[in-house]
Amino acid sequence: MESSIPSDAGGGIGVTWPPAERIQAWTDSYFVRTRAIVQRFGDCRATYAIFMRRPVVYAPRLALNWLRAVAETRGFEVTIEETFRESQWVGAGEPMMYLSGSMAGLADLETLFLQKLGACGVAAYNAFTMSAELPGVAFLAMDARHCAGTEMAELMAYAASVGSSRAQRKAGAKGFIGNATDATAHFFGQDRGLGTMPHGLIGYAGSTLRAAEMFHETFPDTPLTVLVDYFGQEISDALAVCRRFPELAAEGRLNIRLDTHGGRFIEGLDTQKSYEVLERYCPDAIRGYRSETELRFLIGTGVSAAAVWHTRESLNAAGFDRVGIVASSGFGPAKCRVMGYARAPIDVIGTGSYLPDNWNETYATADIIAYDGEPRVKVGREFLLRRLEKDAPPSAD
Repeated sequence: MESSIPSDAGGGIGVTWPPAERIQAWTDSYFVRTRAIVQRFGDCRATYAIFMRRPVVYAPRLALNWLRAVAETRGFEVTIEETFRESQWVGAGEPMMYLSGSMAGLADLETLFLQKLGACGVAAYNAFTMSAELPGVAFLAMDARHCAGTEMAELMAYAASVGSSRAQRKAGAKGFIGNATDATAHFFGQDRGLGTMPHGLIGYAGSTLRAAEMFHETFPDTPLTVLVDYFGQEISDALAVCRRFPELAAEGRLNIRLDTHGGRFIEGLDTQKSYEVLERYCPDAIRGYRSETELRFLIGTGVSAAAVWHTRESLNAAGFDRVGIVASSGFGPAKCRVMGYARAPIDVIGTGSYLPDNWNETYATADIIAYDGEPRVKVGREFLLRRLEKDAPPSAD
């Protein structure tokens, strides 16, 4: 099907970097040489098939925006035939799109185009998986600090929004409702990035309660989310903040953020007490774990399912049942799956762990499959050849 994504969708870094005059400096040199050879011996119309070696969620917008912008600058036309719609599931090896145009115009664009495509598909897949595992939980994309520069940060924020939209459509999930930075907030329908306080503010304030007071005095109209692990007193500090701001607590405008690292249990828990908490609230989770990693997510150190239940139990017992729980620290697809079957009472998850874990899985691949309309592809890649039937191949969803 012809592309339905508007050429100006998304905006931002991905459309403009690198500009046409900098492409040769940033692409593989053998593509630069190929372009020079084709220009010398005569151009032809090349058709590229684009695919990945693993399942992904289709997230092409920034790559296609950049390709269109470069083609316009260079003065050639590129035909984009997408076989999937944005946010659809794509199987391993399935051509996601066909690109046709001047070989001299396209030859040196491959490296940069694939950079903008591959990791997005994997990150979108991970964001979809996490959101679908916990459909009642809202997610915040907090990956910016873990990205290798601003271009990657834009690609990953876009990917989270695409995976989220699939989870909203397929699983009725809340999905990703925002992210950390202003520059990419538009992908989530927000004007500004979301977030309240880092650990450094609590260290500066000298106490968790004082940091909460400082934040509220400075931003009185912003819902207050307070980190409570700095001093290792998650429950004591959470209750102290709730008692200091009873109106916010009663209005549902106060959240406690658990970010305890994996080197210790949260206040009031150990291994045995973690088992006891889960036995009270979700005994089936303990009986059904399948690996040591899953067991650690259930009753281990850090922000485990038991830690979340323990926090919820403590807040409710003190009369703060409307105070929300924000969980962070290592929430990737596997941890979200465990939290799902433990029915952990999480309201919001802050995560950067939807970023691809194994970067060799992010490699998108392009092969030329036709020259001036004549099918020709290297041996072993015949599966990429365009179908002879007029109808496009069916799209998975």
